[in-house]
Amino acid sequence: MLTAAERDLLRRKLCVRFGSPPRLVDGLHLRVWRTGPLAGQPKVPAALHGMVERGLMTITAGSTRMARAHFTEAGLTALRWLAARRRDLDPAQFAHVHQELGLAVAPAEPPGHPGV
Repeated sequence: MLTAAERDLLRRKLCVRFGSPPRLVDGLHLRVWRTGPLAGQPKVPAALHGMVERGLMTITAGSTRMARAHFTEAGLTALRWLAARRRDLDPAQFAHVHQELGLAVAPAEPPGHPGV
């Protein structure tokens, strides 16, 4: 469903930064060209461009300084596929993504301590 470059891009964009996990509903932040012939247009990485072409994501420009890439329904299905593969989206590191997708995993109990 997703290429290695696309999986890597999603891991980088969805990881927790500065203590705040990104929300899927907010989309993925994209940089914008400041000068030149493409000024004001989003800088779209090659991996994201492929996802847009396949209908997994759409790009919206909020202003000349900000753009975001949002998941389509097909994109959310691909993200669920990625989250189901533990080695691609670790449930501990990407718990916020699993929770938003409705795939929240129950926390593991310490050995010898049955649930109350």
